[in-house]
Amino acid sequence: MFKYTLTVTCESKRGIVAAIAGFLAENGCNITDSAQFDDTETGRFFMRVSFTSEEGRNLEALRVGFAPIAEKLEMSADFHSESEKMKVVIMVSRFGHCLNDLLYRWRIGALAIDIVAVISNHMDYQKVVVNHDIPFHCIKVTKDNKREAEAEQMRIVRETGSELIILARYMQVLSETMCREMSGRIINIHHSFLPSFKGANPYKQAFERGVKLIGATSHYVTTDLDEGPIIEQDIIRVTHAQSPEDYVSLGRDVESQVLARAIHAHIRRRTFLNGNKTVVFPASPGSFASERMG
Repeated sequence: MFKYTLTVTCESKRGIVAAIAGFLAENGCNITDSAQFDDTETGRFFMRVSFTSEEGRNLEALRVGFAPIAEKLEMSADFHSESEKMKVVIMVSRFGHCLNDLLYRWRIGALAIDIVAVISNHMDYQKVVVNHDIPFHCIKVTKDNKREAEAEQMRIVRETGSELIILARYMQVLSETMCREMSGRIINIHHSFLPSFKGANPYKQAFERGVKLIGATSHYVTTDLDEGPIIEQDIIRVTHAQSPEDYVSLGRDVESQVLARAIHAHIRRRTFLNGNKTVVFPASPGSFASERMG
């Protein structure tokens, strides 16, 4: 029995759900989970359907069979196998908490990804990456070689067939060219405070202002720095008793968790771009299960 996911985006109109359900039933498929959203402000419709193919229909047969329906209803639609692991490239600088967290989740099967490369502008994490049998590429970035460095990064992305770039605290600003080429396929993580603190040592600034909530935001990368469509956010409460070092440690934890949840949503095809926002559907039953405990 094959497990698949169908994702659909189109203009909202009558008959979409009936057409999808009818097609799947006629092709021997059983829907196991479904989520949909009709955005009344934009007039756009989004749907994600998990289903099993009980009569052996493969992806190509389903795509070909569904094409006339997609054309008639002017849909952007695709079928995905739930057993396929998305190829990803992780980029990191000198803060390793998100990288190490992702490596652990990948190792136990909590994130169904295929890490095809780790790229860094420093050598700090070469050993830990290579010890996981993952290719490590150190590409130094300066103001004078930024274009050449980014071209080498994209060469690795293309040659490995990577479908997603994860910025696991990669501290270089990506060019407009790279952001546009990989639109909707680069995920970033950064801290979130209210009020907002920019520049060096934001956690110290937060401590000095008596901040009570430390947060993190994970989003798709656009040409607007740290302002792309948000995928996932969370917060953790702090008090006057915490030190600046506590703020940093607690911030690392929430950053790691938020990034992992955003990646999970993306690789499970639960995220849809909706202008400057995203539609993020709930996870299907069983999709958080790990293959191993540790």
